[in-house]
Amino acid sequence: MFVPAFLLPPICCLLLACFACAPQKERIFRKTKPIMDTLVTITVVTDRSSAADDAIERAFQEIERLERTGNFHSQNSDIARINRDAGITPVIVSPDIIELLMKAQQVSEKTDGAFDITIGPIISLYDFRNRRTPTAASIRKTLPLVNYRNMVIDRERSTVFLEKKGMLVDPGGIMKGYAADRAAEILQTNGVGSGIVAIGGDIRAFGLRADGTPWRVGIRHPRAKKQDDVIAVIGLSNLSISTSGDYERFFVQDAHRIHHLISPQTGYPAKGCRSVSVIATDGALADAYATGIFILGRELGMKILEQNGLEGVIVDDEGILHATPGIKGRLEIKNPF
Repeated sequence: MFVPAFLLPPICCLLLACFACAPQKERIFRKTKPIMDTLVTITVVTDRSSAADDAIERAFQEIERLERTGNFHSQNSDIARINRDAGITPVIVSPDIIELLMKAQQVSEKTDGAFDITIGPIISLYDFRNRRTPTAASIRKTLPLVNYRNMVIDRERSTVFLEKKGMLVDPGGIMKGYAADRAAEILQTNGVGSGIVAIGGDIRAFGLRADGTPWRVGIRHPRAKKQDDVIAVIGLSNLSISTSGDYERFFVQDAHRIHHLISPQTGYPAKGCRSVSVIATDGALADAYATGIFILGRELGMKILEQNGLEGVIVDDEGILHATPGIKGRLEIKNPF
């Protein structure tokens, strides 16, 4: 869905380099592979290279499986079948898609629809490759198709039904966080006690580094001159972090930044933030909340974080960094505006 938000592979290498050669029996193994339209980097700590290779490959396979199941653009995915039968009939889907969409509904309710997985029809109006924006008339015509309340999930029957023809589910704002969590589970099931999965800007860290300290995750500077510039670094263990930013997919038109974080209420790119990073125990929720809070803006966004027991960092449209009280002491500011 978007360019890596804050732990790009070069940053990952930079933050790992300081301890990769530490005199430990356990060593760091890392591999990168293009999946889900981004770079996926998996790093593990173990004392056996063969075990690391096998676990990492299984984790990659899990991410690829989820990509096939939840691909918005594929004609054969569960998501494509849901969208194809919108307004016609419920569709039987995999348990993963049921779980994913239920998490999406949960965040939609908590953000009063600021995150809405049925945003697909509006997103489809924008052409970021050719720098084209929709007309006001086309946005007005399409907005009634966007409403998560019109997505009916039957968990017992494992079906999903979009009540209006023309509705489209787009899981791009939640799928990478979900996949990072699942990949981490695969690694742990295969004997890896410590590692980090980075799918673009969605990261799952578990266990500790080889030197016994938490994993260090960099939050990308939203106005970075280079992709590996970070605005802050935080240590994480057994947590997920996700960033949404207006620098991920955008173009400038008439001095306005047209980016992919579209408000489900207006149909236009949201204003008020440059980036939002959310830390949670659940990667899918962190991913979806990051999008919803970006759209809500700093004031409402900070309230949502507090109300839901989440930690986060918001960089507002003036470049001011705001952090929740729970992480202020652990957040290292590296490159302020």
